[in-house]
Amino acid sequence: MRAVLVVNPKATTTSERSRDVLVRALRSEVDLTVRYTRRRGHATDLAREAADEGVDLVVTLGGDGTVNEVVNGLLTAQPATVDPARPSAERLPALATVPGGSTNVFARALGLPREWPEGTSMILEALRLGRSRTIGLGRADDRYFTFCAGFGLDAAVVHRVESARRKGRVSTPALYLRSAVSHYFVGSDRRHPAIRLERPGAPAESELATVIVQNTAPWTYLGEREVNPNPEASFDLGLDVMALRQLRVASTARTAAQILSRRPDPHGRHVFRLHDLDEFVLVSSRPQPFQLDGDYLGEREKVRFTSVPAALRVIC
Repeated sequence: MRAVLVVNPKATTTSERSRDVLVRALRSEVDLTVRYTRRRGHATDLAREAADEGVDLVVTLGGDGTVNEVVNGLLTAQPATVDPARPSAERLPALATVPGGSTNVFARALGLPREWPEGTSMILEALRLGRSRTIGLGRADDRYFTFCAGFGLDAAVVHRVESARRKGRVSTPALYLRSAVSHYFVGSDRRHPAIRLERPGAPAESELATVIVQNTAPWTYLGEREVNPNPEASFDLGLDVMALRQLRVASTARTAAQILSRRPDPHGRHVFRLHDLDEFVLVSSRPQPFQLDGDYLGEREKVRFTSVPAALRVIC
């Protein structure tokens, strides 16, 4: 089996020595080539090249941003020796994800351990046993995502956290909480909901303040605690949506408590939820912060979401 390991050298939970250990372990099972990312977006190019070369497996070592880039590289590849009419999960390399970031939502949603040594052991076992599964993805306009998207408040929080990390701050649950509180009280226009959700065959839902889209559950983690706005979201179904109609202090705090509970079930007059959607569009009367898989992508006024079933084969 030919494989390419795409390494983000800035991965927060690994060192050069641990990467060497990982490479030796993988080479005991596959014919491995190692490629390092050098800039944002480089993992997309490396994964696309690997798929075009006809490798069997692409392994990532990095966080959720690295995984997202690799997935987009794979799904936009056009291997010359493979029938393009075949489903992408059959014609493209499989994906294995070694947890190397601070949160590793995608890997953990697949059932992999949080730490990279245990995650690597589970992947090696899966390779020996031929164990894999096929998962669906989400697509926002022309970009794929693996576990979540945000339009509004949560994307603004991601933007604040990314800015803090560029200044040398370490990504921690406390940093996310401080960023969320700060933006909520200082940076958001909480009194004028501007988002509208449109879907085929149903009336539009207007005056939404913020929207979370999930392709699986959980949405994210705070340390070991799952955060679950849409607990029924699944890789095997369409997309799930939770939106807040208002961002008043009391109702927002109540919803936050609900999604952090052991049995999450966000509800109330201000909560709007949809399950297992094939497609929908978010439109805003003013630009909204936008994120995919925890990466801030700027502001948008309109985003079209589509569920892409059985898109990718993963080793887990």
